[in-house]
Amino acid sequence: MNLHEFQGKDILASYGVNVQKGIVATTADEAVEAAKKLNAETGTEWYVVKAQIHAGGRGKGGGVKLAKSLDEVRSISEEILGMMLVTPQTSKEGKKVHQVMIAEDVYYPGESETSEIYMSVLLNRETGRNMIMYSTEGGMDIETVAEETPDRIFTEEIDPKVGLQGFQARKIAFNLGLSGKAFKEMTKFVSSLYNAYEGIDASLFEINPVLKTSDDKILAVDAKVTLDDNGLFRHKDYAALRDKREEDPTDVEAGEAGLNFVNLDGNVGCMVNGAGLAMATMDIIKMAGGNPANFLDVGGTADAARVEKAFRIILRDDKVQAILVNIFGGIVRCDRVAQGIIDAYKNIEDINIPIIVRLQGTNAVEAKKMIDESGLKVHSAIALQEAADKVKELV
Repeated sequence: MNLHEFQGKDILASYGVNVQKGIVATTADEAVEAAKKLNAETGTEWYVVKAQIHAGGRGKGGGVKLAKSLDEVRSISEEILGMMLVTPQTSKEGKKVHQVMIAEDVYYPGESETSEIYMSVLLNRETGRNMIMYSTEGGMDIETVAEETPDRIFTEEIDPKVGLQGFQARKIAFNLGLSGKAFKEMTKFVSSLYNAYEGIDASLFEINPVLKTSDDKILAVDAKVTLDDNGLFRHKDYAALRDKREEDPTDVEAGEAGLNFVNLDGNVGCMVNGAGLAMATMDIIKMAGGNPANFLDVGGTADAARVEKAFRIILRDDKVQAILVNIFGGIVRCDRVAQGIIDAYKNIEDINIPIIVRLQGTNAVEAKKMIDESGLKVHSAIALQEAADKVKELV
């Protein structure tokens, strides 16, 4: 589950991480009041208006702007709120901005220059350990840095038996070329950041940039936080932060119906029960010359209503040229699935693509008979290879 920047910063601050202070607003009037409050708390007279959407590269799309007065806070907020913000991480249509964060301007002048640092905490799947990735090239896309100057990217892996050690935090500060007060501030920052990552069961923290201010303070200017969905049962308060407006409506609908759904780019829709069978089904579609349009697991207790909902979700994709239903009746009975297919076919108008159904397991014979005698344009199969051949023939 992704969080907005302002939500991520609130969590980081609760773990002792220094962050750029900001207040969220949903209207221009609220934005002005937020700026006044920031001025009273921090003394800042310049403000940064930041669109709050689940995507990076907001500044490149015009979603992050500096305001040098309250009047500019109002005008910029009116401009950003309600806009369809297009960034390198959104679709070409972009995402609608429902709220902005009014943040203090932390790039204030001083005796020494400021510097921007990239830092993230995530799992290294090759080693099974968490790692801290960091670079002196903050403010840039880390992919670009990796391609053009890979020697400027450092990683520090953490042994799960002992956790992050003090010498590792100091090593990170040293590799970043820091000294004096900034060195001490960075070691504290790294330790607090890692404690937050573990404490909230996150799967990703990305702070880009981490700023070394002109007076050697270290603070998070941005915060991209992704929580591990499997750990949300331990964090009911964080689960409540979910913003469904930022998610694909189809994904939200599927989740609420108890369906495990992932949209893909292919032309053959899949409806399967069980993740392993779903992966095998996608493989055999590929081997037959098609491309899976989705991963959809209806679960082990699917009933007719859930099957119909799954059909409706798959059929929304204009790229789908056929649907392959592959159900193994262990917990779920095949005749229940067959009835769901028949009901869905009758209830959904204008189904003009072929449907291939392969049902095996409990009551599979009865289910096949129901499909064959339904009078519907549904192709039944017994063997998985037979179903794949049907896909090859029809698509």
